[in-house]
Amino acid sequence: MNRILEYRSHFASMLALDKLFKHYKNRRVALALALLGTVSPIAGLHKLYLGQPIWGIIYLILWSTPIPRIASAIDAVWYIVQDQEQFERQFNGYSNLNLNTSPQVKAIAEAMRELDKLREDGLVTEYEFEQKRRQLLDRMA
Repeated sequence: MNRILEYRSHFASMLALDKLFKHYKNRRVALALALLGTVSPIAGLHKLYLGQPIWGIIYLILWSTPIPRIASAIDAVWYIVQDQEQFERQFNGYSNLNLNTSPQVKAIAEAMRELDKLREDGLVTEYEFEQKRRQLLDRMA
């Protein structure tokens, strides 16, 4: 029984860590944390924020040397010069921000959200949901 509780707590902590590192990363917050690391002895917070815990810990371990402050300054410059799409691709996993946002696509997306809600509420079967979803996607193509 203790072993099951041990696995359960380990699994819960892994889910919490996964959730922590999978959140949306904002470029301005990363830039602010990197700039903070250049002037304060606590450098590396931007690396932890961006889901790079090993680098964040290395920066924190080397806090007494100028290395993390210099590296934080370089990172801050990098966050400034790289474009938003490159930042999103690197830290948020988005491959392309130029999505087709025509009114037709927005209407189909809204219809699919409503359809999914109906399925979740049990008002539409999986089969009906899949048929209607395919019809909506065919209208978009």
